[in-house]
Amino acid sequence: MAGVFGATSRPVAKRRVFFSFHYQNDIWRVNQVRQSWRYNHESSREAEGFYDASIWERSKLTGPDSLKNLIRDGMQNTSVTCVLIGSRTYERRWVRYEMARSVIKGNGLLGVRIHLMADRNGYASQQGPNPLEYIGVYLSNGVVKLAEHSNGQWVQYADYTQAVDLPPTWLKPHNTNVIRLSRYAGVYCYRSQNGRENFSSWARQAAADVGR
Repeated sequence: MAGVFGATSRPVAKRRVFFSFHYQNDIWRVNQVRQSWRYNHESSREAEGFYDASIWERSKLTGPDSLKNLIRDGMQNTSVTCVLIGSRTYERRWVRYEMARSVIKGNGLLGVRIHLMADRNGYASQQGPNPLEYIGVYLSNGVVKLAEHSNGQWVQYADYTQAVDLPPTWLKPHNTNVIRLSRYAGVYCYRSQNGRENFSSWARQAAADVGR
């Protein structure tokens, strides 16, 4: 907990946000969001999910388990996962894994569209599908499991096949019909909805939605 304490003051919850994004396409845009979150607001705010590109490349060479460990470690002590949505974010395997791990951990979820923001050359990009539409949960033999949308159909999520516990505030699946993660997450546009000023309230709401 962090904050200023007085005779009648209450501690201010530290919102530690894990950012999930497509590095190659969107890092320039992503860093604008990151800087706003960390430095344009009070110093208690922290961001996770940012690794030097060389760390990612080295983990890729080691194998999928190394990348999974890297993501799990980066997500420790976070209460919210923000998916920064560019033109092709939805198809990235490790973005999907980060969303899945967020469900397992019980993080609040939100999506923020960044395609209208300028890249390093000053260009916006095309709006892409919402990645939170491509991961979901369903009921299998009495337990909740993760599913992903692949090749036009829902299949069991391959990178995590165990049962998951959902936050008590989330609608629970009652059968094999998949509930998409977008059902549990607000989605905003950073540029058109003034993310520089409003991102903190979006993150706060995402945390509150899961009781964090």
